[in-house]
Amino acid sequence: MFEFLFKRPGDKGNDPQAAQGQNAEAGRGDKGNGKSDGGGQGGDDKEARRAEQAARARSLDGDEAAAVALILQSEFADVRLAAAEHVVSQAALEQVHGAVRNTDRRVAKLMQGRLDAIRHRQMEQRQAEATITQAQRLLQDEKLTPNQVADLDRLWKVIDAPPQLAAEFDRLRAALSARLEAQVALQRAAIDALAALRKLAAAPGTGEEALQELERLAAEHAARLTSPEHASLPRHLLPDTEAALEAARAALVRPAVAAVEPAPVSAASTASAAPEPSSSPLAESSSAVAGTEQDAAAGSAGAPEATTEQGTGGDAVEAQPAPASAPARPPKEKKVTPADREANERFMALVDAMEAALAQGQLHTAAEHDKTLKDSKTGRLTAQQSERLAHVRAEFKRLAAWARWGGNVSREELVHAVEELPAQNLSMSELAKKVSAMRERWKSLDSVSGAAPKSLWEKFDAACTAAYAPAAAHFRHLADERHANAAKAQAMVDEVHALIADSPAAREDWRSLASSSQRLRQAWSRLGTIDRKDKKRLDTAFGKAMETLMAPLEEQRRIEVARREQLIEEVYKLDPAERHTVDTLRGLQEAWQGHAKALPLERRQEQALWQKFRAACDTIFAKRKESAHAADHERKAHLHAREAICAQLESFVPEGDDKARQGAIGKALREAATAWHASGPVPRAAEARIEGRYRAAVAKLQGEADAVRKRAGAAQANALRDKLRLVQALEHAVAAPGPVDVDEWKGRWAALPPLPAEQERTLHGRFDAALAAAGAEAGARGAYAGTLEANRSRLLAEVLRQEIVAGIDSGAEFARDRLKTQVEVLQDSLKSGHKAGGGGGGAAQAAQLVQLCALPALLDDRTASRIEALFRRIGAEGR
Repeated sequence: MFEFLFKRPGDKGNDPQAAQGQNAEAGRGDKGNGKSDGGGQGGDDKEARRAEQAARARSLDGDEAAAVALILQSEFADVRLAAAEHVVSQAALEQVHGAVRNTDRRVAKLMQGRLDAIRHRQMEQRQAEATITQAQRLLQDEKLTPNQVADLDRLWKVIDAPPQLAAEFDRLRAALSARLEAQVALQRAAIDALAALRKLAAAPGTGEEALQELERLAAEHAARLTSPEHASLPRHLLPDTEAALEAARAALVRPAVAAVEPAPVSAASTASAAPEPSSSPLAESSSAVAGTEQDAAAGSAGAPEATTEQGTGGDAVEAQPAPASAPARPPKEKKVTPADREANERFMALVDAMEAALAQGQLHTAAEHDKTLKDSKTGRLTAQQSERLAHVRAEFKRLAAWARWGGNVSREELVHAVEELPAQNLSMSELAKKVSAMRERWKSLDSVSGAAPKSLWEKFDAACTAAYAPAAAHFRHLADERHANAAKAQAMVDEVHALIADSPAAREDWRSLASSSQRLRQAWSRLGTIDRKDKKRLDTAFGKAMETLMAPLEEQRRIEVARREQLIEEVYKLDPAERHTVDTLRGLQEAWQGHAKALPLERRQEQALWQKFRAACDTIFAKRKESAHAADHERKAHLHAREAICAQLESFVPEGDDKARQGAIGKALREAATAWHASGPVPRAAEARIEGRYRAAVAKLQGEADAVRKRAGAAQANALRDKLRLVQALEHAVAAPGPVDVDEWKGRWAALPPLPAEQERTLHGRFDAALAAAGAEAGARGAYAGTLEANRSRLLAEVLRQEIVAGIDSGAEFARDRLKTQVEVLQDSLKSGHKAGGGGGGAAQAAQLVQLCALPALLDDRTASRIEALFRRIGAEGR
């Protein structure tokens, strides 16, 4: 479980695709390492599996089950993607998506997209089915309204329904449209019938056509009552139609009865037929229909009856039956006065205004005019004026009924809007405004459309109360907060008075007093809202208490301001050129900080004084900076000089042979060192960089000089080796029997390059001794050969010693002798004071090598190779 602690950055995870990539890389690695047999076989098998699975994917032809099996079994991404094209069902899509979600991104994305499309279609289908169910419910509803159908259309507009559901909805929508059209036609027919009945009652005819028209209208009214859409008719329309139908029937029946059997006319009835001047228009209009019904009833009874009319004083006047033979007396005509005429004109002007208001749809204005007409007195009205007044009031009644119906619809919509307010997540203030606006709208509907039903008002009031409940709780919470804030403010005023009683000024604890005053002012500013009646009183009390508390502090602050200004003057008096100016300035800054900690001033005043003090300090530092600018300029000049030295060293290229190049490099290094030390200091920021650059340039040239020296030493060692080999060969020739060609050996010596003086002298003397022995007699030659043989052991010992000093391995056969000689070398080094194994340095080793070359002795190939190794070590290193 703790494998992640030991996981290295290059380790692979357990991802199947990563494992496949590792297997593929391992296969390629095996091919590259020469294991081509196994890797090739594995590659062929893999290609065969790929080809076989690709063929299976091409032959699926819509077989979803086989496609799912191939996706779950295949190890190749392209095969899985090809098989995924045949997966379409939701169950198969979910199975494949769950299996490849973390292993194959392309297939998982394809499956997810198809699943999303299927789920979207299912959601759209569910919404379409719910909308169709709602349409069926509306179609069965007895009271269908246009706003319900409009809401249904808005719901269906955003749904992408399948074709079969769209066809079903279109059928239901057509049925709903047919119902709405039938409702409109029914309402229009009812309104037209009402107008026709009123017209028929106002101007009744006496012929059969009028009776037939009345019967037709009555039959149509009965058919409308049995219509399936009769519930959509306005509630006031049916009673109005019934009343108009009875009025028209009475108006048509009375002339017919009068024509068949004329009733006796009495003086009282004649007097009652003409309205008296003092009768009000309201009484006339209200008795227009009732009079026709009474006349019809009287005619059907066949005998005159007593009637009661309203007189001038409102008393009942009983009409006595007159004998049939008595002649009718004409009614008395009252004389029309100018006052009555003027009242009549005012009355008719109000009727005109009421009619104009009705024509413009201003029902509220018309209601006010009608109320004024009822309260006003007028003179005698003519028949045309009475008929016009009745017509205007009938139109007003009809429009008022429509207004009541429309007002109730608007009220129901208003209730619905209020019920939806809690779900809108409005802010409390906006919610309160909404509810208040809804209530104002309800009041306006009351003034325009009349009073609302009690049940509807109770429903609206309950909805407004429920919607306003969160706002009421919020405002109640705000009121509680205001009261709590007022209590906090009073507590703060009490705290200030407590501080005044136990003032820190008496203890000279100015910092505590300033902190307390600042804390109190900040806390006061952070107080929430307070009721207006308490805020002014609390503000005044807090201000007076703070003035009393802050009076000693303000006095001390004035003293502190004078001290700060004195510190500023002392800063300006400092001499920037003096050595101890910086220390003095730091002391003044510390004094300023001490004063600031002891007694903080007002923030604005503190900031202004600090800006002055800082400006004075900046002036001192600026003057010191000007004096230091010249030194900086000089350091920059030194930096440029050293950069020029470095550039000269970096671009230096020696010429000539090795000896001339070595001399030129040494001269250049000496001149650069002299110029470098002659230059002064450089800026501290560039000091490390320029030092590093100089050392790098010197190291580069010194490396070139060492390389030249090593090449010269190696060449010298090679020349020494060649001449030593020539001498050794001549000594072998002298020790061997047979003649020696002296001239040939001299020519070979002359062909070799000369050595340094000491080495040339040493080897040339050994060469001349060997030539002299070769040209001497046999005895002298034999003696020289014996000397050569005798020096063999001495030469071996010297070679062993030189190998120990040079640190060269002598071989396993000389291990014992080397150990013994090494002890001797150590003792000699201790006696001479040199480091063991150092041999006195490179010059001492070169001198010992010359001594080794001066010793004439015979040697074998092994010893010759050991001497050449010494030459390579000492000569190549330039020692």
